[in-house]
Amino acid sequence: MKYIIAIIQPHKLEEVKRALEGEDIHLMTVSNVLGQGRQKGRTQVYRGAKESGGLLKKVKLEIAVNEDFVERAIGTITKAAQTGEIGAGKIFVLDLNEVVRVGSGERGSVAIN
Repeated sequence: MKYIIAIIQPHKLEEVKRALEGEDIHLMTVSNVLGQGRQKGRTQVYRGAKESGGLLKKVKLEIAVNEDFVERAIGTITKAAQTGEIGAGKIFVLDLNEVVRVGSGERGSVAIN
């Protein structure tokens, strides 16, 4: 089991979400976050408004997947989130030791399905 954290541009969220659903990856948590990467606060235009400063608006997706979905999820996020410019995002993949479905008490990879 893996825990995937993707930091992407806010305007790419719906495209990434649709692409993941097309790959049968439906379980995700989405948060609005602020972040700074290599763009180091360069001014960016987001939906017609200029944003500048050290911290820019981003979206964080958190996805738990079984091993057979890891590469599919990474490829799908990468393709759908690309902007062609610096600051498009990052994907982090972590080992996931345990998952428990609260409603049923199921554990492990069964709890992710």
